[in-house]
Amino acid sequence: MRIALFATCLGDTLFPGAVEATAVLLTRLGHDIVFPPGQTCCGQMHINTGYQRDALPLVENFADEFGDASIDAVVAPSGSCVGSVRHQHETIASRYGGAAMRERVELVAGKTYELSELLVDVLGVVDVGAWFPHRVTYHPTCHSLRMIRVADKPVRLLRAVRDLDLVELPGAEECCGFGGTFALKNAETSTAMLADKISNIAATDVEYCTAGDSSCLMHIGGGMSRLRMGTQTVHLAQILASVREPAGAVNT
Repeated sequence: MRIALFATCLGDTLFPGAVEATAVLLTRLGHDIVFPPGQTCCGQMHINTGYQRDALPLVENFADEFGDASIDAVVAPSGSCVGSVRHQHETIASRYGGAAMRERVELVAGKTYELSELLVDVLGVVDVGAWFPHRVTYHPTCHSLRMIRVADKPVRLLRAVRDLDLVELPGAEECCGFGGTFALKNAETSTAMLADKISNIAATDVEYCTAGDSSCLMHIGGGMSRLRMGTQTVHLAQILASVREPAGAVNT
């Protein structure tokens, strides 16, 4: 399958490891990964803060970059951005871009997936051959859980990872408090929500907290580092891309 990788703004600027891991994983599974060089922000930030018309060029650019007929699927290591592409782009195209643009946007949105969706629903893979010998808990992010409804797909993938000890997170479906600009505009509320999430993570006594969105991991990781908990964050893609090195292998 020919799969186009959408890095997202946060992945490109702050968490390239999650983007690289997505490419490494899918390549290892035998797929042809392409990276459209003209890709930009999906426009979610503009749309969510009320600047819908300003998001139009970004929505149009996404359709241009990922609309190549030779691309079978588009993948992003972000439920949030995939949610925007699938549920917001059509609205922007309809309101400000016209019928032709809406048709192009719908075509691309229909083949855009979050990583766990692509693996389980499209590629039919649960065991990706990963190895991650650590105690881990999973935080289901709001957009992946409620907007694109990935359900238990990430958990199924994690359960198949060799030597990974998956611990259920208390209050897992509660928001971590990030919510993009919500954390800036409602800092006190966001901080209180984060405190609850961190308390629940601490109760699991894990080494790592994982999720499918770098934005939530950034928020959670920042809070845990300030408390010097010792628990680290890691993107789902990075766990799934991890493999056991062959006996006698030498790192160079």
